[in-house]
Amino acid sequence: MNIEKLLKGVSYTAIHGDMGREVTQLTFDSRTVTEGSCFFAIEGTVVDGHNYIGSALQKRAVAIVCKQLPEQLETQRATYIVTDDTDSAMATIAANFYGNPSRKLKVVGVTGTNGKTTIATLLYDLVRSMGHEAGLISTVVYKVGDEQIESTHTTPDTIRLNAMLAQMVERGCEYCFMECSSHAIVQRRIYGIHFAGALFTNLTHDHLDYHKTFAEYIRAKKLFFDNLTKDSFAIVNSDDRNGLVMLQNCNARCLTLSLRSYADYSCKILESTAEGMLLRIDNNEVWVSFLGRFNAYNLLTVYAAAVELGFERAEVLRCLSMLHPVDGRFDIVRAADGTIAIVDYAHTPDALENILKTVAEIRLKTQSVTTICGCGGERDTTKRPEMARIAVKYSNRAIFTSDNPRSEDPELILRQMEDGVAVTDNYMKITDRDTAIKTAIMLSSAGDIIVVAGKGHECYQIIGTEKLPFNDKERVIYWFSTFNR
Repeated sequence: MNIEKLLKGVSYTAIHGDMGREVTQLTFDSRTVTEGSCFFAIEGTVVDGHNYIGSALQKRAVAIVCKQLPEQLETQRATYIVTDDTDSAMATIAANFYGNPSRKLKVVGVTGTNGKTTIATLLYDLVRSMGHEAGLISTVVYKVGDEQIESTHTTPDTIRLNAMLAQMVERGCEYCFMECSSHAIVQRRIYGIHFAGALFTNLTHDHLDYHKTFAEYIRAKKLFFDNLTKDSFAIVNSDDRNGLVMLQNCNARCLTLSLRSYADYSCKILESTAEGMLLRIDNNEVWVSFLGRFNAYNLLTVYAAAVELGFERAEVLRCLSMLHPVDGRFDIVRAADGTIAIVDYAHTPDALENILKTVAEIRLKTQSVTTICGCGGERDTTKRPEMARIAVKYSNRAIFTSDNPRSEDPELILRQMEDGVAVTDNYMKITDRDTAIKTAIMLSSAGDIIVVAGKGHECYQIIGTEKLPFNDKERVIYWFSTFNR
């Protein structure tokens, strides 16, 4: 595609060079530049892409998109496009390059602190169970139809995103369900994507290491809804105090859902056992193999989105009853002696509290609860004491351990967690995560409940700069077997 066509809809301040040059590849990484590439000089937090324009030219890039021109222009080799917003320009160019694939699919984005992965995955499973092809972009995995692709970010960069959407179109997909993280929204990774619908789950304490203030975190989420078009729908959880904020000045068709009050879509938990819940959704009863109030919200959101996409309500409810929990989300492992381990991705105070409240609702008086949790290194430090406080409050015993400490001292992280508890509280610190899981199982009696929170589906642990193999569920199964549980 030539540069002139690529620039359709792009806001730029100057162009130097031939607009007719053909572009064969897009990249913002100078190491991947090949002959015919368009190179985007992105000002990152660590690396400034402007420093690599020379390298891109040496590798025969034919277009350079940048904020600042280099001192010497080589217009005989490449065309320079100057813009005040490189991120938005890259998003628009990527959409053009891949044929604006989001307009050939019904793309539904899910944002909020908790529940994004579950909702996106269940929507993917739901529409496929009804005979329609779909794609999935989530924290756990990317899927193009049946093909699974390793997930590197909750929401991939805009070039990879458009490339995958184009693959979905090519494979005959009708729908794409994707998580939209706050980072991706403010970094314009989803800019230029046409969304058929947007879903808001909730907003709680998270990512303040990046956004700095809760107000900025709210603004990031709201930006997603502010950019929706009139032919889209927006569904928000009105039981969250920030739900209706998302709908302010939103051009889309605005809808609400609630478990507590009147809304466009409503749900009530009629019965809850260790095997599942009986829900009343829009005056129809449905049994689901999910536990917890938070999952009732997730399922109601899935139902509402499916109905707004045009699926028949009764059929949606029938398929909803056949769905299963997502890996690493309230993932139950049962030992032969009745001991239960629940592996969950809960890594925010609100998510951990939701999990432990659900356990409190289904546990028997004879069952003791042990909670294993930690906090990631190089991330929001203010939630560390709060996570510890919640673990102690809802458990008979809490074990604080390493999550992904990264380059931080894991002992320091545990000491900061201790700031949220009293000396008299029943907790212990065990830095090594595997030893913490082993200890929890050793200290538990037959039939007790062990909650392993924080990593869920992750099959690695980041210690220092190393990404080491580690999977909570696998280690639980191993220690259950070792102790003949």
